[in-house]
Amino acid sequence: MKNELTVVENLDFWQSFLANPDAAGLPVEDAAEAVGLSGITHLPFGYLSAGQQRRIAFAKLLVAHRPVWILDEPTAALDASADRLLAQLIAAHQAKGGIVLAATHQPLGLENARELKMTGFAGVDHGVWG
Repeated sequence: MKNELTVVENLDFWQSFLANPDAAGLPVEDAAEAVGLSGITHLPFGYLSAGQQRRIAFAKLLVAHRPVWILDEPTAALDASADRLLAQLIAAHQAKGGIVLAATHQPLGLENARELKMTGFAGVDHGVWG
């Protein structure tokens, strides 16, 4: 996302750039509404708080359909209500057959999630890593 562009300009760009003729995403204003920020799409992205920027990043996922979402610390800078919103967006994506791979330090509040806990690196003491 470019700080100088408005929210709608950023989302319009990503919708166009990631266009998928086989599966359309949501219109930009609908995606902004889905993340609870429809009233601020005229503002430059750089004016938004960290939590608002994160929510707009979720809207980016909605404007151009992708079957697999890869998320890195998706709950960073989010309050409790935004955490719940993210869980709802992920659940809706999964209900449509989507897959989510997320690296996170905290639970995402999802049902039927599978975890891979990284607790250390096997082989460090045996010269495996050089």
